Amino acid sequence: MGQLDKLLKQFGKLDLLICDEWGYVPLDRDGAQLLFHVVADCYETRSLIITTNLEFVKWVNVFYDEKMTAAMIDRLVHHSHLVIFDGQSYRVRHSFMQNR
Repeated sequence: MGQLDKLLKQFGKLDLLICDEWGYVPLDRDGAQLLFHVVADCYETRSLIITTNLEFVKWVNVFYDEKMTAAMIDRLVHHSHLVIFDGQSYRVRHSFMQNR
């Protein structure tokens, strides 16, 4: 069994998967397909938390394929809770530059 198969098998044992800073770094086609596979595998079987600064309409710029991006969003929003934080970033608000 290859390393990727082992990693995916480990993901399959998780109750919760957290993907932080979603879309911060664009993916190549293989990476996007792999991430779709992970999301699809979690769908209706495991909890998934995603943090991102990107609106859904911008996700196609990260995943490149419109149909795959739409399918991923479809799986993510079904049975989900969307929490939106407005306002200034905690990090910016508490940075040294703000306190001078």
